[in-house]
Amino acid sequence: MGNNCQVHGAFSWCELLTTDTESAKHFYGKLFNWALEPAPITGLDYTLVKSGGEKRGGIMAIPPAVEGEPPCWGVYVTVDDVEATAKLAVEMGGKVLMPPHDIPDVGRFSVLQDPQGAMISVITYLPKAN
Repeated sequence: MGNNCQVHGAFSWCELLTTDTESAKHFYGKLFNWALEPAPITGLDYTLVKSGGEKRGGIMAIPPAVEGEPPCWGVYVTVDDVEATAKLAVEMGGKVLMPPHDIPDVGRFSVLQDPQGAMISVITYLPKAN
């Protein structure tokens, strides 16, 4: 993830939620020549997607909270303040599908839905240690 992905409003991460992670990794790895590696996340089987040596996204099983939903790709947009963005989305007729919460060692995120029903995730990343 490059530094420009930490700018408010930038698309910064893509994530596949799927029912068959092994098949998905084989398909996308070969299709796009992605480097795939396990993420060091305790208690979660998460695969990092790398392209050009940069982390670009991830692949994981559909979590229990949305079990039964079809596999889908989701995108994350960087925001300065997850809570303020979620509040503004509701004020503008959207919904909060997953309230703001922390991803350890990554940042804070929320899943929103626009008034037409499209979903998008917003995230504020933790500052990087130099």
